[in-house]
Amino acid sequence: MQLAGRPLVAFPLPAARAAGLEAVVVAKRSSQLPPLDCEVVHEPELPRHPLCGILAALDRGAERPVVAIACDMPFLEPALLLWLANLDGPAVGHVNGRIEPLLARYVSADRGELERAIREHAPLTRAVTSARLLDERALSRFGDPQRLCFSVNDAADLAWAARALSSSA
Repeated sequence: MQLAGRPLVAFPLPAARAAGLEAVVVAKRSSQLPPLDCEVVHEPELPRHPLCGILAALDRGAERPVVAIACDMPFLEPALLLWLANLDGPAVGHVNGRIEPLLARYVSADRGELERAIREHAPLTRAVTSARLLDERALSRFGDPQRLCFSVNDAADLAWAARALSSSA
């Protein structure tokens, strides 16, 4: 998917790099990806669950924590990602009463909880019960929490993101 003439994934990757993080894309081998200038880690084709990508990232990182961000979040700020990376333990965004599990910090100790959620077909939002919630007050020092956590899920979201980008340029 394109946003402002660039693949949507081209927005969060530079934010991660600017934060000093190693940018890695985790995707199923069958996923159609644009050309990327970072490592791509392939997760299993089945099951189809967002936790598969997080577990693949934890496997790749060995014992290092993982900052997980969605490829469709174009408004992430490097300072937020750096802060998230430097927290202790698992942490997850919490905006508008909703958990944002793809703006989160995962640690290897989370594996059991995440694997159990996959076996139980639990939604990703219920798989992060032990994580520290990063509320809007905590996130607001990096910008508008709703904008930071905004993800493009449909054509209306894409149009909104394009307008937001053009108005901030």
